[in-house]
Amino acid sequence: MQDRTIFKISSKIKEIRKQKGITIQALANQAGVSKGLISQIENNRTVPSLLVLINIINSLQIDLDEFFEDFKGAREQGIVLVIKKDEYSHFENEQHSIGFDYQRILNSNIESHNVDIVLLQIAPKVENTAIKSDAFVFQYAIQGQIEYIFADRTIQLEEGDSLIFNSRSAYATKNISSEKCLLLMVNFIKNN
Repeated sequence: MQDRTIFKISSKIKEIRKQKGITIQALANQAGVSKGLISQIENNRTVPSLLVLINIINSLQIDLDEFFEDFKGAREQGIVLVIKKDEYSHFENEQHSIGFDYQRILNSNIESHNVDIVLLQIAPKVENTAIKSDAFVFQYAIQGQIEYIFADRTIQLEEGDSLIFNSRSAYATKNISSEKCLLLMVNFIKNN
């Protein structure tokens, strides 16, 4: 699947950078791009041009063949896509908050939308700072109690409850229970 390949590239860049102890700023300087662009690429928010991708890989001091070695043999699975739990990819949100553990299940284009499916585990009594994005968001509470703080109201969800909203308006998320909270998030981002 093409989208999984793009996601795999962005994840691999981040993984190698962290393994080598290179900061985002240092990689950006070496590759001749902005720190923001590296962050967006690593978080699968944008796709680099071929030239930029090659510069980033070279800046990581990795051979192109070595970088793409484990991409060989990847193929479409047709209309059925199986994603095993051990294939979920841990990532940090750009506005990372301590106690928030993200696992990406799938990031794919479906018709005119990018669909990003994520499991989010929030530690007890933890709250993030207000965030916003260009997505319509569906969240389903699998475990625990969660509070969403919007500019004009606060909404509480318990196990089995769900919420759909436009995340262009800033919102904060808070686990109001003494146990971890587990959410299934589906983000729908319209392609331009």
